[in-house]
Amino acid sequence: MADSPNCDLKSLSPLQLFERVTEQGEKVRALKAGKAPKDEIDAAVRMLLSLKLSYKTATGQDYQAGLPPKDLVLINNGTTKEEDEDLVDPWNVQTSNAKGVDYDKLIVRFGSSKIDTDLINRIERATGQKPHHFLRRGIFFSHRDMDQVLDAYENKKPFYLYTGRGPSSQAMHVGHLIPFMFTKWLQEVFDVPLVIQLTDDEKYLWKDMTVEKAYEYARENAKDIIACGFDINKTFIFSDLDYLGTSAGFYKNIVKVQKHVTFNQVKGIFGFTDSDCIGKISFPAIQAAPSFSSSFPQIFNGKENIQCLIPCAIDQDPYFRMTRDVAPRIGQPKPALLHSVFFPALQGAQTKMSASDPNSSIFLTDTPKQIKTKINKHAFSGGRDTIEEHRKYGGNCDVDVSIMYLTFFLEDDDKLQQLKQAYTSGELLTGELKKVLIETMQPLVAAHQERRKQVTDEIVKQFMTPRKLAFEF
Repeated sequence: MADSPNCDLKSLSPLQLFERVTEQGEKVRALKAGKAPKDEIDAAVRMLLSLKLSYKTATGQDYQAGLPPKDLVLINNGTTKEEDEDLVDPWNVQTSNAKGVDYDKLIVRFGSSKIDTDLINRIERATGQKPHHFLRRGIFFSHRDMDQVLDAYENKKPFYLYTGRGPSSQAMHVGHLIPFMFTKWLQEVFDVPLVIQLTDDEKYLWKDMTVEKAYEYARENAKDIIACGFDINKTFIFSDLDYLGTSAGFYKNIVKVQKHVTFNQVKGIFGFTDSDCIGKISFPAIQAAPSFSSSFPQIFNGKENIQCLIPCAIDQDPYFRMTRDVAPRIGQPKPALLHSVFFPALQGAQTKMSASDPNSSIFLTDTPKQIKTKINKHAFSGGRDTIEEHRKYGGNCDVDVSIMYLTFFLEDDDKLQQLKQAYTSGELLTGELKKVLIETMQPLVAAHQERRKQVTDEIVKQFMTPRKLAFEF
């Protein structure tokens, strides 16, 4: 049976829906002009009407050619968002602020806790290691129950790490590395097991791709993840399409979660509608299940009481708010979380990156020349219109993408601070700042490409084979 044409429309923003309606209208006109078969034209018209209905549902306005949505009034979880508010859910990140999302407001809205200096200092005392620069610079900024994880660790009780990747494309970009870079550091300093979920099933349900293509992307993305340097003896990477069919423990936890979440609850959390395919509605339970150690009996020897720590971007938090609500009702410990900020597109922090737009970010397949061209041509600048004005007034680090990228990838705190001061004072010009970013990103991407070349299909198979890891439970 064919997928419902509405199955992936809910994940689109009003502007994306507007663009889809426009494209579909042009397609209908082209089919009619070309005297295409009637059934083909009729199918295209039905899709156009469906897109127009989705656009009206999202904006409250009828589609008008040439008039994109101005007010950006979005419907999310049954509530409307004002133009100056941020929209953050697992499929959409939108803000009108050039500085990016207001994370302090997001902490209040989501009910999480800020990662403060006291918590960072406690992590340093517990591990005996200097905190990762993602912690020092507020890139990982919010948490749930990290203090409990540290209590357990200090009392010699085990925990494990769980993170994931939705394989929506063959090539990952540098922003996708952020959770894996930090998770690798956590695994090393705490010396704990790690499970990495590849949600190829999710991408099939949400995107216009075949099951086979989603699985292929999962295997390719696994190579990039492995190239981050994870220890094969301490890390299990799994594809949902593979693992669900082989692990009774995993499926049992999925079913338990499914039984304890109603359709009304899942609609309220994720904004699902009656027109969404049932695969989407049931998927949150699949993302919840790795939070429970009994989903991996081969690693944890069947033990069910081992707490999980999940490093992820904060847009994934709705999944785990649901999971934390269900956990006590199925006799499982609540997972703890560490939330990261969003990685900005080259065009600015208020612009969403897209795998279909090669200029929206630096991809892990880019050549040195491509990296240089992208940064010079597309990286949004906080500089002034003229050199004279820039020398006089200085640049704006809060909106400059080169500064943002260097905050993620330049590990030297002193050098980063010097660059910010020089740019703010006007001493450093935008072109000079972009040159520093180019010289930072080119060797980083090249080194990743070299490591990835060493990742064979056999190594991927070893990482993805269910097995005991180098821990005793």
